[in-house]
Amino acid sequence: MKHILQNLKNGSSQVTELPSPADARGQLLICSSCSLVSAGTERMLVDFGKASWIDKARQQPDKVQQVWEKARTDGLFTTLDAVRSKLDQPLGLGYCNVGTLLVVGAGVTGFQVGDRVVSNGPHAELVVVPQHLCAPIPAGVLDEAAAFTVLASIGLQGIRLAQPSLGETFVVSGLGLIGLLTGQLLAAQGCRVLGLDPDPGKCALAETLGITALHLASGVDPVAWCLEHTGGIGVDGVLITAATASSEPVHVAAQACRQRGRIVLVGVTGLELRRDLFYKKELSFQVSCSYGPGRYDPAYEQQGHDYPIGFVRWTEQRNFQAVLHALATGALRTDPLISHRFPIEQAAGAYELLSSPEPSLGILLRYPGTADPQQRVIALPAADAGAARISPPDSRQPLLSVIGAGNYASRMLIPAFAKAGARFHTLAASSGIGPVHVGRKFGFSQASTDPAALLADPTVNSVVIATRHDSHAALVQQALAAGKHVFVEKPLCLTTTELEAIEASYTGQSLLMVGFNRRFAPLLMDLQQQLTRLQGPKAFAYTCNAGAIPADHWTQDPAAGGGRLLGEACHFVDLLRHLAASPIEDLQLINATDRKPCPDTFSLQLRFADGSIGTVHYFANGSKAFPKERLEVFAAGKVLQLDNYRKLKAWGIPGFRTRRRLSQDKGQVACCKAFLAAIEAGGPAPIAAAELFEVQRWLLRAVGR
Repeated sequence: MKHILQNLKNGSSQVTELPSPADARGQLLICSSCSLVSAGTERMLVDFGKASWIDKARQQPDKVQQVWEKARTDGLFTTLDAVRSKLDQPLGLGYCNVGTLLVVGAGVTGFQVGDRVVSNGPHAELVVVPQHLCAPIPAGVLDEAAAFTVLASIGLQGIRLAQPSLGETFVVSGLGLIGLLTGQLLAAQGCRVLGLDPDPGKCALAETLGITALHLASGVDPVAWCLEHTGGIGVDGVLITAATASSEPVHVAAQACRQRGRIVLVGVTGLELRRDLFYKKELSFQVSCSYGPGRYDPAYEQQGHDYPIGFVRWTEQRNFQAVLHALATGALRTDPLISHRFPIEQAAGAYELLSSPEPSLGILLRYPGTADPQQRVIALPAADAGAARISPPDSRQPLLSVIGAGNYASRMLIPAFAKAGARFHTLAASSGIGPVHVGRKFGFSQASTDPAALLADPTVNSVVIATRHDSHAALVQQALAAGKHVFVEKPLCLTTTELEAIEASYTGQSLLMVGFNRRFAPLLMDLQQQLTRLQGPKAFAYTCNAGAIPADHWTQDPAAGGGRLLGEACHFVDLLRHLAASPIEDLQLINATDRKPCPDTFSLQLRFADGSIGTVHYFANGSKAFPKERLEVFAAGKVLQLDNYRKLKAWGIPGFRTRRRLSQDKGQVACCKAFLAAIEAGGPAPIAAAELFEVQRWLLRAVGR
């Protein structure tokens, strides 16, 4: 199927062939008929992509500060690689989609196959969206009109925050698509609507839609003009739908408002507010968030938990429905807003138009409706044509397929396997964007959205699993059952029940490895070599300055991510177990005082069978300017210190010279090489399965799972 992707490096937009998306529980699979280009948002993204590195930095000074901090702690080359990887990720454009339902996922109510629906799906022939980001289109509303629903909902949410009443006068500042839609919706609520815009053409169009408009370049003072139209009182409220770096729209709004007027920012402007303007009139100012309540709430959007209508009357889905009703009754007109139509094959021309001086407004993309939802595997032309002819999986020559193409897989794990000399076959994920983009870059033969087909492929003997944590256990079991060697990114699983199921399915016929890369880091191996010369128990102190991540991030969800103890601190428990070379006899968790479901500031106390002890301090409340990881080992009158995998120092060891690296090397490539070498050698696994299970069992006990 065809999908429009944007390159953030250079701003180019292109139509790309992707495998059809996978549907899932709580989601809807839609065959697109048309979609609307959001001129403001999408032009901003295109312009950002076309900007130079310096201009990109100027637009995001906070990101520049993060880059400097990372360079100081992780090294210049590591940081540059991270920045390049971030800009290399293609972006799927669009969020105003109309189409016909092909599949209604399990747990979805209120929809039927064959329904015409509007959604916030991207510009693609087939889209998958959660049920609350979709609404049925009433009979009599044409697809092209319905394509304006999502944009109109953005304006409608701003109106709801402003709380207009019958007879009030409102200004819409900025008469682009959202402004023209917002003005009509205000008029439908019985308001008198004034409009401001620097484009005379848009002002003329606004007049035909019942909006009294002022061309800002006409020389007329907009504040005096607003006062004139309200008998000197001032307007009751202003909705700013403009997109500009200037704060002037806010200044004009404050001066034009009456005492206790309301200003709602729907678009994007500068926010250098003049206190005296707001103070004297006791003005209210509020920023509107997207389509309405529920936006960016994973429980609402992804998990399908609706807000009770008695407490939250207007959610984003209900705003969609309200706009569709306005379209059905004729209160909202969209035909005059359409300036151009392009078939999806010529979508690149639509984005050239968007960035050109040629006037445009509503740009619609049309789709033929012929995409095959069953085409979930496609060949990649840049792949090695000989890869698929490798012998069946009993061969010791490793041929890898990868499940997962997210940030970690695409920026860290797959590049590490490539550097380790891996040969790739199929890359699969729920969306086709990552498999195609990353697959082409690293020479995969196929891109897929069908992990089951990948696991059933007899030409592949090894599988790398780099998906969300809650899927690891099931995929590991399926891969082992299919006779594949398995490399799974940590954690191995999230519950004791899952661990027991994996242990039961593991026969030893295939290799099983978890991505515990720290033990393979070059400086760590130097440290371990020193330890082999020392007698007696050891004392370990590992500190991880992990940094805070949002509480609503999926890794902090006990069911989806399992928390940072299972998701990252497992690295350090494995490492201490490896250095002690002795089984864990006890592991105790000490939480910080906060009672989070998944703690992210804690200490782990370990005792080993040989008398060694260890402490892992995992802290999320420190400064990012401080190095992330440090290991100290005390043994036999000696001390070794590994600082952020860049420097190894020792005390009490005659002749030892401090060892340094220009950039971090946490052993990712060496870890991947060890896995590939074990396959070629016919085993054993680089990390014994019994040791993997031991570490995981103690971690699960610590969190009560």
